[in-house]
Amino acid sequence: MHQIYDFEREVDRHGTYCTQWDYVADRFGHADLLPFTISDMDLETAPCIRTTLANRLEHGVFGYSRWNHDDFKGAVCDWFARRHGAELSADPLVYGPSVIYIIAQLILLWSRPGDGVLVHTPAYDAFGNMLGANDRVLLPCPLQQREGNHEIDWACFERLAARPDCRILLLCNPHNPTGRVWTREELGRMATVCQRHGVRVISDDIHMDMSFVPYVPWSEVAQGDDWALVSSGSKSFNIPALGGAYAFVPNREVRDYYLRRLKAAHGLSSPPILGVLAHISAYRDGDEWLDALKIHLHGNLSRVATRLNAAFPAIDYKVPEGTYLAWIDLSGLGIDSAEQMDVLQSLLVEKYRVAIMRGDTYGPEGRGFIRLNVGCSRKKLDKGLDALIGALTELS
Repeated sequence: MHQIYDFEREVDRHGTYCTQWDYVADRFGHADLLPFTISDMDLETAPCIRTTLANRLEHGVFGYSRWNHDDFKGAVCDWFARRHGAELSADPLVYGPSVIYIIAQLILLWSRPGDGVLVHTPAYDAFGNMLGANDRVLLPCPLQQREGNHEIDWACFERLAARPDCRILLLCNPHNPTGRVWTREELGRMATVCQRHGVRVISDDIHMDMSFVPYVPWSEVAQGDDWALVSSGSKSFNIPALGGAYAFVPNREVRDYYLRRLKAAHGLSSPPILGVLAHISAYRDGDEWLDALKIHLHGNLSRVATRLNAAFPAIDYKVPEGTYLAWIDLSGLGIDSAEQMDVLQSLLVEKYRVAIMRGDTYGPEGRGFIRLNVGCSRKKLDKGLDALIGALTELS
């Protein structure tokens, strides 16, 4: 018998040190806004996780812990096999406090200061911040829009990969912010180009379970062992505050280097036990909840399309292949400059009291776009769409 999950139940997140709600003023200048910003969800995590954590809290002792055991590694590998048809060995699996931490350590190993890292743009803003802080250079490969879809510019990709200073492809699959889920053919073509030019690959697959079309892990197309697939249950199960991520790193020397950095250099080898237990619980028992959540989120994305396109046919918004982030192109309404985006943002914040991420946060290729997080109740989403349609009506 299937359980019924209530994704319309609104949870008040104020006063919980919540980045999206309690600290919205950091980015938008006002505290009392309805936020559709950072990519976490306003939805309770899966009941199996909450039960697991409650039981562990009852134990009452929270000493040092371990991640390197069959329960954690087996749960991750079984999840990839069951959900994504990928037979991955547990041997290459390592833990990390966050996806960005693991990526940063691999970038420090595989490149030198001043080296280039190829990234499809627009890109998750933490990529650029992390590369800059580590003295690496982001080499942008802008995605091309064709009939509402984002496609790889293969000439640009090949040209950048061939550069002597290009050491790494930092891939995002599914892609944040556009929501593209790369096909097996696209991934295979990237793998061939990278192999030809000696470019290593780090694939950030944190949104993998939010795919509405088949998702193919990098491991399925990889050539050689100079690659890493990095992920976490934090997006799928809305548990980023618990901490924890992992990576498949097939090269033993690279793995040993990484684990030495984690343990000896940074003192991070004892993980937060609640994060480890949440991952085990999610990957063992969370399938049904996740399937129900995806139906809810896809419904929300479809709601964005229905309402926006009815109000403004020129937007022609299409539901993305993955993520719970609506990447909305406003250029059809003539909003395609930083100045016009300033005016729109001012209206949204000052008059309509909502916070929605502007596209140029994710690089110049995002100019004229906004990124709307739909990981919430339908009621909250409609309030955001009311505000957005109101503001766009005033502007146009």
